[in-house]
Amino acid sequence: MQLPARIGKYELQEFLGGGMSHVYRSQDTVLGRTVAVKILTEQGCSDAEAKARFLQEARVASSIVHENIMNVFDFGEEGGKPYIVMEFLRGENLRDAIRNGRAGDVRNRLRLAVQIAKALDYIHQKKIIHRDIKPENLQVDSTGKIKLMDFGIAKTEGMQLTRAGFTLGTPYYMAPEQVLGQQVTHLVDIYSFGILLFEMLCGAKPIMGDTIEKIFNKILYEPLDMAPLQAAGVDPEVLRIVGKCTAKQPQDRYQKLFDTAVDIERFLGIQSAARMVTTSMPTMATLQQQGHGGSSAPTTSQTSANRPQTGYTQSQPPITQSRPTAGASVNPTGWNPTQQTGNRPTISGTQQVPDGLPGFVKILPGPMQNQTGVMILVALVVLLFMAGVYFVITLIS
Repeated sequence: MQLPARIGKYELQEFLGGGMSHVYRSQDTVLGRTVAVKILTEQGCSDAEAKARFLQEARVASSIVHENIMNVFDFGEEGGKPYIVMEFLRGENLRDAIRNGRAGDVRNRLRLAVQIAKALDYIHQKKIIHRDIKPENLQVDSTGKIKLMDFGIAKTEGMQLTRAGFTLGTPYYMAPEQVLGQQVTHLVDIYSFGILLFEMLCGAKPIMGDTIEKIFNKILYEPLDMAPLQAAGVDPEVLRIVGKCTAKQPQDRYQKLFDTAVDIERFLGIQSAARMVTTSMPTMATLQQQGHGGSSAPTTSQTSANRPQTGYTQSQPPITQSRPTAGASVNPTGWNPTQQTGNRPTISGTQQVPDGLPGFVKILPGPMQNQTGVMILVALVVLLFMAGVYFVITLIS
């Protein structure tokens, strides 16, 4: 197609790619916004089933509104060619983000996985099965938001398909029941999500083969090899989540991706809390150097062996070893200056006023900042007062 071209009110400006349908960066000439227009090719139009699926995608996608799912604004047909007008997404697909190292560290990839799980759970609530979960169908923008795309082979409840189930979807991410051509449910998306999560965490597909038969054989009969995840240092709890998503039997998987998202978020929360404690709490060795800790208390190196171990490590900021400051109301070590016996600690070189005495005692010389000094000061004030009264009486008389 010679560009620029026009379909409906949309000016096609740049070819972005496609197969049976072509996608163009376009301009909405009425609203003035940039959009993506997907047009079914002549070859696709000549295939009745392909055309039916294209229109099905338009109907399915236009009914979905979610922050992690690409928006569909419009669809129609011109010159016998159906088209879909979609949100123009910036950034890159998840495949490229993983390959180029822009998907972030393990924690950030898990945050992306939570967004994907919530998007899929949303469409499952609307009785829609995506059936083609793979990195190419997910777009990541510069802010870290991810969006699910391409509902070309999505299936709604009660919709019948004429082709065998195993011809639909990308083989590496297909669930066993898809391979067998059985009736599919939303649980096939949960399996695919688990395969996707595996790849997100270590950068490699868990199932490979040089023929479709070998790929299908691994999907049906071979347990998922977790060695690449273990080599990448992935935490055992995350391995459990991946394993539960990719169980061979549908009933053994998570039954809702919402629950998967909750488990991942809980793991991220526990890790964050552990890191906060590690980075904010002074070590026992520090307190002992300051004279605030008992010599019999275990050191950090002794207690670290009893702490839960994670499967991967994050760089930790150095622990600041500083003496507690005046006025601090919370001290995570439990050390309290007012509970010390003998000589009290000083702050900034000034001796603290003993408990129970008024603040004006500070005006007295250091040796008199005690009960005796207070009594002498009070006596002097009384004498001065009496002398003043006597002087006033004398003047009057």
